[in-house]
This record gives sequence, structure tokens and C-alpha cells, in this order.
Amino acid sequence: MIRSSRGRGRHKLFIGMAPGVGKTYRMLQEGRELRRAGTDVVIGVLETHGRVDTAAQAEGLERVPLRRFHHQGVWLEELDVAALLARRPQLVLVDELAHTNAPGSERVKRWQDVEHLLAAGVDVYSTVNIQHLESLNDLVAQLTGVIVRERLPDRVLERADEVVLVDVTPETLQERLREGKVYASEKVGQALAHFFQRRNLVALRELALREVADRVDDETSPDSSLRERVLVCLSMYPGSRRLLRRAARLAGFMDAPLLVVIVLNPHRFLTREESLVLEDCTRLSNDFGAEFLRLDSDDVLGAIAHVAAERRITQIVMGQSPRSRGRALLGRSLAEKLQQRLVGRHVDLHLIADDPPTPGPAGS
Repeated sequence: MIRSSRGRGRHKLFIGMAPGVGKTYRMLQEGRELRRAGTDVVIGVLETHGRVDTAAQAEGLERVPLRRFHHQGVWLEELDVAALLARRPQLVLVDELAHTNAPGSERVKRWQDVEHLLAAGVDVYSTVNIQHLESLNDLVAQLTGVIVRERLPDRVLERADEVVLVDVTPETLQERLREGKVYASEKVGQALAHFFQRRNLVALRELALREVADRVDDETSPDSSLRERVLVCLSMYPGSRRLLRRAARLAGFMDAPLLVVIVLNPHRFLTREESLVLEDCTRLSNDFGAEFLRLDSDDVLGAIAHVAAERRITQIVMGQSPRSRGRALLGRSLAEKLQQRLVGRHVDLHLIADDPPTPGPAGS
């Protein structure tokens, strides 16, 4: 298990439907077993949230102290990547992969810290909940009413060497919550009335099971990624972020490459708000492993049709706002006009309503 300085470390990811299913416990349990077998294992960061059983599993495992630094009058602590690289263990245990690092940290997100360790040849075990996946953000908000602020690019899950689903039934998780094994007693009532409602847990569990099942299918099926190619057409409206996530999910289900296209009028300047949307969509495209293509043209549909033919696109995803749906009543819709431009090509069009999901309380 000892690696050369040039070899990439292996990443094992423990994923579950919600806090309290036992991801951290399972990670620590496997870490202890490996330590007994002679592997040099250390804890990089551990969040027990006061769970006694979880804390007990950490006993006997070396902890590399967190990096402490002063920011605006407050002492903060984060994973100490430099100390871990100096210590050079074979395996590091890292909890809560989607965590956002404190201001002043070298990297913005904890998953980026893990990438740094893996690139240096250190193996990492980590944990995450399904609702933190970037492409599921809108769907989770729609299903649960919770908008998750801390998100993880799907590519982190896709690149993991091994993904372990830690699963319990919704009823079992609710019982753990009532017994005080998930949160402190004063938080139980509120948790059961909101995020930990049975219908939410059922939906999140289904997402987790499906995500891991899709990964298994990808690993056991012959390569078919070239049979389908997905293109998503974005605009300068905030709903483009949601449209991009939906397209990424479609491309993921089809095991297909994703091309993100935005056509801009070369005769007008972007507003500040539009520039922020463009920047955000470029970042999201990178997170999804998609190719981002910006085109300057007066003929939006013509540019899209040209790219679709050139790239042999088989699936096109477009947004449909209430305004565009109203226009469709007065004449041909944009989708119909695009189909006319694609005559002779077998391309499926997916029209996604860009009405935003109803916002709810912020989640972590």
C-alpha cells in the first residue's frame, strides 16, 4: 500500500442519504481494521457531532492536529494538508467532503484538499451525503424544500476509486434521531418536522441508491458513451444554472459527453448580472466535466444547428420560460424552428421549464 511520490493515491468514498446513517462510523471502523493489519492510518479531520459511538471508533487512531489560524478576531481550524504531507501516512480519514473551508484557507473546499493529498500519492477515505452533489441541487430543493449551500462537483464521485453506500431505512434513521444518536435532544423535534420527514428520507435514499447503481452499471457495461452526445443551450438568465444541472443529469444517465453552448449577440455588451451568470455557468460546466463553448452570432438557432451537426449531437436540452411558452401560442416555438434547421438529423429535443423551485430553509 506504500506508494511512490509520483503515484496517485486511491480514494474511497462513503456516501449516504442523510446525516446519521453511519458513514463516519463505517469509515473509522475500516480505518481501525487497516491499522490492526499494519497500515499507517491517521485522522485528518473528524466531525462526531457529539455522537458517542462515533467518537469511540476513533480511539486508538492517531489524529494529525488541525491547522489553526486567526481570521477577523476569531480562531478557526481546518484540515492541515501541509502537516499531513509532512507526516506522510499511507491513509488519511477525512470527514464531510463537501465542507467549505474558512476564509483565508489555501483552498476553498475540503474536496480540493483531498485532491491535493491524492495527487501527492496519499490514500484517502472520505464521507459525503447525497444531497451535496452539484447536479442534484435543484432536485433536492424540489423534493425536500431544502436548498443545500455546500455542494460537491459530480466528478469527485465519478473519479473515486471505490464508492460505498452506507444505507439504513428511513424508519431506522428516524429512530436513531429520537434516541439522540444523530443530534442533541433539543434539535430532534425540529429535525423530524423538517429535513428528516419520512418523505424526504425516502426521496434521498432513492437518489443515493440510484447514484451508486448507475456507477455499478457504468463499470460493468461496455463503453457506449459515443452513441449519445448531449448539447445544452444556455441563455443569460439565472435559470441557466438549473438547466445546466438537468442536462448534466441527462448526460450522466446516458453516459454521454456534454457540450454546453451559449450564443451571444456580438453587438451588445453583457450587464454585470449577465457576466456573473456566464462565469457561474462556465464554472459549473467545468465541475460537470463538460465542454463549454461560447459563440458570437446574430443567428442563435443557426449557430446551435451548425454546432449540433458538426459535433454529431443526438440530444439537445433547451429552456422554456413562461414568456417563451406564451410566444409559442402566437406562432412556432423556438424548438419547432430549431427542428426545422435540423432536418435530416435524428436529434431529440428536451424542453425544460425554467420556473425556479420553491425555496425553503437553507441546508448544509
